[in-house]
Amino acid sequence: MYLDTVVIAGIVTVLLVVAFFVGFGVFIVRDQKAHGPNANEIAGKKIDKPS
Repeated sequence: MYLDTVVIAGIVTVLLVVAFFVGFGVFIVRDQKAHGPNANEIAGKKIDKPS
């Protein structure tokens, strides 16, 4: 019985870690869209970048 509880706790822990990293990845993608390379032009701020 003890082994079953430990296995379930381990699976839950792995799923929580995976969910955390997926959520973190979604945050990064959304933040990149908001602050990407064209964010200044979208906000109306024209900044000349050296080429």
